[in-house]
Amino acid sequence: MSATAINLARKLSLIQEPWQPKVIAEMNDYKFKLVKRHGAFVWHAHADSDETFIVLEGRLRIELRDGHIDLGPGEMAVIPKGVEHKPCAEHEVHAMLIE
Repeated sequence: MSATAINLARKLSLIQEPWQPKVIAEMNDYKFKLVKRHGAFVWHAHADSDETFIVLEGRLRIELRDGHIDLGPGEMAVIPKGVEHKPCAEHEVHAMLIE
């Protein structure tokens, strides 16, 4: 496999549906996904892997059973496997997920 540049803005412009992450790259056992979010997702947990949220544009709140994490552009959070969380965005947010 050869190395190539991936234009995040171009990939984001192709995403039409909120809450439907699109895989843009894979490395070892990790998947890099771009997503547009607006509103609230459902409470959920990942049994087998941590999940990383990196905000590219907008603001994202990640609700946890014992609090919350607020993220803005250029900020990230790692949610450990097994931890229930619910991502929420009052306005559209663009983010990268690594799982």
